[in-house]
Amino acid sequence: MFFNKKNKNTSQEKANPTSENKSFFEDKVNDTFEDEVVKIDDDDIEVLLDNEEAVEKKLSGVNSLTKYLEIGKIMFGMVKDIKRGAYTNVPWFTIATIVMSLLYVLNPMDLVPDFIPGIGYLDDLAIFSIGIGWIESDIHKYLDWKIEQTNL
Repeated sequence: MFFNKKNKNTSQEKANPTSENKSFFEDKVNDTFEDEVVKIDDDDIEVLLDNEEAVEKKLSGVNSLTKYLEIGKIMFGMVKDIKRGAYTNVPWFTIATIVMSLLYVLNPMDLVPDFIPGIGYLDDLAIFSIGIGWIESDIHKYLDWKIEQTNL
């Protein structure tokens, strides 16, 4: 096993993405995403790493997702560094959130199929944004670590 699973409630402090002001759609997407994140396993990580190029192509090919391409690359780098053992002490929930977010973007037949003009990528953007929000502090820690490694 590449990673040690931990209980998501104790693995990190995650932002509470739900609030009374959120719409029904946002709450439903959030609940569904959270339910699926806990199902991620090592096989899903392998699938993600095997499809890195396809995910990057999808993120760069759509104007509304282009701004997320760089953060997607950072997330891939984080998973690779964790897998090879260079970056450690990362909560399983963070790893699972990255994998779930990026695999969801890759899947063309998700909540709103990607082939629907104008709205096909809205759910991808929502899931990706929720995932980033949950693990934002871990992404910042990883970037700080990368800077330290560069300065060594």
